Amino acid sequence: MSFVSNLLLATVRMAVPLLFIALAELYSERAGMVNIGLEGLAAIGSLVGFLVCFISGSTWLGILCGALAGIAVNMIYAVATVSLCADHTVYGMAMNIFAPALASFIYRVYFGAGSDLSQIELMRGIGLPVLKDIPFLGDLLFNQTPMVYIAFALVAFTVVFFNKTRAGLNYKSVGEHPKAAATLGIDVIRVKYLACVICGALAGIGGAYLTTCYSNTYSEGTVAGRGFIALAAVIFGRWSGGGVLLACLFFGFCDALQIRLQVASFGLPYQFFQMIPYLATIVVLAAIGAKKAGPKASGKPYRREER
Repeated sequence: MSFVSNLLLATVRMAVPLLFIALAELYSERAGMVNIGLEGLAAIGSLVGFLVCFISGSTWLGILCGALAGIAVNMIYAVATVSLCADHTVYGMAMNIFAPALASFIYRVYFGAGSDLSQIELMRGIGLPVLKDIPFLGDLLFNQTPMVYIAFALVAFTVVFFNKTRAGLNYKSVGEHPKAAATLGIDVIRVKYLACVICGALAGIGGAYLTTCYSNTYSEGTVAGRGFIALAAVIFGRWSGGGVLLACLFFGFCDALQIRLQVASFGLPYQFFQMIPYLATIVVLAAIGAKKAGPKASGKPYRREER
């Protein structure tokens, strides 16, 4: 039971950054923006979040600045794809190359090359009164950092927004048929830019979570492929808030399991266990990736003057 309890606790902690990054892609794709640059956005968010927290001592300020950094970098992608109608995949990959390199450069400029890893104080958990005393579920769900509660609340908001509000339906229509949405008076360009702002902010928060709530240091490769796993989580979750949550919990479980198996030491190289989350991603995409497409206009340029 102790092994299971620790495994599930680790699952929740590891699912949260995936959840923020996957929701970033969900909001982006629902507006027709296929942003594969999540890895880069999370990388710059993790560095800025750590650096601001290191200087100010405030984890909340670090997370806020991580979100702003994600927005700033994603605006390059937004201008190129929305205003200039450039290819989404090309500029998404450009973000994956540019942003981690920029983060590494900033870190080396501030801390110096070859210096010891600097550390910060992580965000403290807050137990919810009464609920935290529930056996087993109390520690699992109600004795976490505030970012865990925010992530789950954001999922609930996303489900209601896209399915129960007029603004959410208008938002989704831009990703399905932008020209038809424009005839109804919806400002397609504005919605697409808004999607890029939301995507950059959430991906930046996901990256900042890794260095302010999960690990108290920053190093190159902190994101460790979570941006690409989040892309798979959106497909696995069928482009819905609830589905994305379940997918992130699944991938978080795979990540937590591989760490526990490394600790158990079965006489196998640790790299063998590190493959588990990525193998799970490949299996999921191979099994269901082609069975349902996302929003119809995803990745397609929108030119206002065309009919």
